[in-house]
Amino acid sequence: MVCLACLLPIFLVPIVNLLPLLFDYLLGKIYPLFGWEYRKPERAPPACPYKPAQKQNGNTNTVSPIFDLF
Repeated sequence: MVCLACLLPIFLVPIVNLLPLLFDYLLGKIYPLFGWEYRKPERAPPACPYKPAQKQNGNTNTVSPIFDLF
């Protein structure tokens, strides 16, 4: 037998993912009642957590740009 509280996240995740769409839909219906125009905000695309290391170009005498000033 499976605990019902353990199954709750399975059902909550899709609902939480739909909240921004539901919010935009509802505001799109409510704003015209007041004569306003509702435009959906631009959402940032999901960022990739992996950042590759910078490539070395073979130059071993690299100097920080800060030291170029002196």
